Amino acid sequence: MPEGAPVEIDLRLESVMEGVLVTGTARASAEGECVRCLEPVELELDVDFQEMFSYPDSDDRGRSKAAADDEAEADEDMIPLEDGMFDLEPVLRDAVVLALPMQPVCREDCAGLCSECGTNLNENPDHHHDAVDARWAALQGLAGSLGTDEKDNMSGKASDGDVRSAAEKQEK
Repeated sequence: MPEGAPVEIDLRLESVMEGVLVTGTARASAEGECVRCLEPVELELDVDFQEMFSYPDSDDRGRSKAAADDEAEADEDMIPLEDGMFDLEPVLRDAVVLALPMQPVCREDCAGLCSECGTNLNENPDHHHDAVDARWAALQGLAGSLGTDEKDNMSGKASDGDVRSAAEKQEK
């Protein structure tokens, strides 16, 4: 989300015995890059959240915190109210970050970039490179150095002249 971007929030505040229960929905837009083609991506987020802000000097049963120090581990998730106020920024940030996709894409069928030259395959879907296996490269050079008649002889294909000479030898 760009800094200073507007966030629309619908809240419900409920006073309960332990503190204030805040339930709401946040709507915002987020910007990023497609992980496949690196094109800009804009996402609309609609995030639900709920958080309990507890009164600072009482536990969930209305007792003084000093009497309930043995339950401190269970109350680690409670966020205390400070001077009757609470800060929603960390709650909203956590909710929005968890709603963001791990790998945003510009569209589901994004082809991405060519791994050899970086060409965007969405713009040029017929793009390809002739891949030559390095193990066969020596044979490629040999095939290029032979003439067409030699290739035919080496591959087992006989030219017309070869067929006639073989027939003449057989007659003798």
